[in-house]
Amino acid sequence: MPKSLQDMVVVITGASSGIGRTTAHAFAKQGATVVLAARSEASLRDAATECEQQGGKALIVPTDVTDEAAVNALAQQARDAFGHVDVWVNDAAVILFGRFTEAPSDAYQHVIETNLFGTIHGARAALRLFQDQGHGTLINIASVESKIGVPYTSAYAISKHGIRALSECLRQEMALAHAKDIHICAILPATIDTPLFQHAANYTGFAAQAMPPVYAPERVAQTVLNCVRRPRREVAVGGASRMFQTLHALMPAVAERMMAFQADKTHLNHAVAQAATAGNLFTPQPQLDAPTGGWKQPRARQLPQWLRKTPGQVAATAVTTAGIAGACLFLVRGR
Repeated sequence: MPKSLQDMVVVITGASSGIGRTTAHAFAKQGATVVLAARSEASLRDAATECEQQGGKALIVPTDVTDEAAVNALAQQARDAFGHVDVWVNDAAVILFGRFTEAPSDAYQHVIETNLFGTIHGARAALRLFQDQGHGTLINIASVESKIGVPYTSAYAISKHGIRALSECLRQEMALAHAKDIHICAILPATIDTPLFQHAANYTGFAAQAMPPVYAPERVAQTVLNCVRRPRREVAVGGASRMFQTLHALMPAVAERMMAFQADKTHLNHAVAQAATAGNLFTPQPQLDAPTGGWKQPRARQLPQWLRKTPGQVAATAVTTAGIAGACLFLVRGR
């Protein structure tokens, strides 16, 4: 396996925008060769130019990840061009906002086909390459929604739960195959500043927006690079992701209630009406493709109200919460 990022060949799906495009930049800055895949050829060309300006080499392969044959062709083209593939990043994703009973079935299904089956197709293609050459790192971009659901985005949450489960199963299969140089990492970001929300399919009647706190895509890109250098099974990105995962593990009902109210209040802009739209589910929107979505605000402004407290208020809240939790535990044990 190449010892430095500069010698690596990296395939990135969803490379036209957001996390994928920013991750391509991060690898390019290290001198790596990036193979960029997405549906929009125009956006891929822009991304490739950016990567080459930052010191990397780039090959574009327009690919719809819902088409398994196209993903297999992507893998073959990467190997034919460079002889090996060292890292494969599954990032292609779309999102749908809508109440479960009101979202169109075809749109709902397409989110799962893109996010989950797109990752499955990429993982199969990547692992075949890795098993042939004896090494490789597969990185699946999941989400905090891999651990906790969010109202109005159930198709997205289902797909991300599936991606995390897939990653766990594949790690076990590689362990049984004694493939110690093949690594599978899942990355679980909180809300990231990308155009995902501008691209979103939306059937709620209100404008969708990034739920604060919002983190820069560079944080995810750096986590990807860190996992290539030192593979880890799962990595949360952003304090909100770690907090909700911990809270959900300890007090799932409380976590679900907090998430429900936080999402209803901040994931939709109830002051702005929006007509139903399929967003970029079925057709790319290259005019909206960019590394960031313009959602990131100064930290104090984007924190939920319950996090904007003085140290004394935080301490008081912590003591109260601990007291309630202790009382609940006493009652449970007493029964």
